[in-house]
Amino acid sequence: MPMKVIDAMKKQRILSLEILPPDRGQDIDEIFFTIDELMKFSPSFINITRHAPEISYVEIGDRIVKIPKVRKPGTVGVSAAIKNRYNVDVVPHVLCMGMSKFEIEDMLIDFKYLDIENVFVIRGEIENKREFTFEKDNYYHANELVEQISNMNKGIYLYPVDNPKPTNFCIGIAGYPEKHYEAMNFDEDMKNLKKKVDAGANYIITQMFFDFNVYKNFVERAREFGINVPIIPGIKPIVQTKSMLKIPSTFFVDIPNDLVVAMEEARSPKEEFEVGTKYMARLVEKLFDYGVSGIHVFTMGKGKSTKALLERVSYA
Repeated sequence: MPMKVIDAMKKQRILSLEILPPDRGQDIDEIFFTIDELMKFSPSFINITRHAPEISYVEIGDRIVKIPKVRKPGTVGVSAAIKNRYNVDVVPHVLCMGMSKFEIEDMLIDFKYLDIENVFVIRGEIENKREFTFEKDNYYHANELVEQISNMNKGIYLYPVDNPKPTNFCIGIAGYPEKHYEAMNFDEDMKNLKKKVDAGANYIITQMFFDFNVYKNFVERAREFGINVPIIPGIKPIVQTKSMLKIPSTFFVDIPNDLVVAMEEARSPKEEFEVGTKYMARLVEKLFDYGVSGIHVFTMGKGKSTKALLERVSYA
């Protein structure tokens, strides 16, 4: 029987791993290899991301056609493959971007037939936003999509149906401890998060962060705003100075100075790996001491750094 995220958290400290689908035209073997390396940690859930479309120009005959292209398609298929191969609960991501609300309903019905009861809702990011057109049947805000799924859980579908059977989805959403980069200020971001919870979200997974106090302050502010669902910390292993330096501009988060200094003082790639892993392990242990109900690890498809981190903390 599938286990909902919120039910699992009541029984044990959970471990959630996030996996990216393969690039278009590739196969799934590399994902299986990564998960094979991590199954010894008994993950409670494996999240499978879904990517928003990028605007591409394709030559068709004598015409150049502008189309939205998803670089990493296959969320539904990868979810089913992982669930069947490893007998582990999966949490596919559902995006507002790139699909109409009617197409999203059909995809959610696919998940229902696959006995998948957990979904993770995000708006999604699109490159070349000036060129991307939002149709009237598309959502721009994640709370709208959360509401649609919540309605399906009540047996309310977009298309009228006779004797509708309700779905049974547990709905996760994203939270931003350092504020979503589009929000005018932190309070406005909290109001938007509250909208998603009020629409029916059951739990929150945070964007990556690298300072315990950032997470603690976020949780405290969320509670002040009346947001009382579980908040799972999102953790990104750090093992290279080069990749670390790209994080602030890519994800709009800060890197603490002590981590920056320690990584830059490392004298070899091996030492960088050790310094970064040790730092992130201390962060996870602080979170455990704080009483978190589990962690969510952004693997980025890389099993080695995730394995090294989990071996240092209480999942080993």
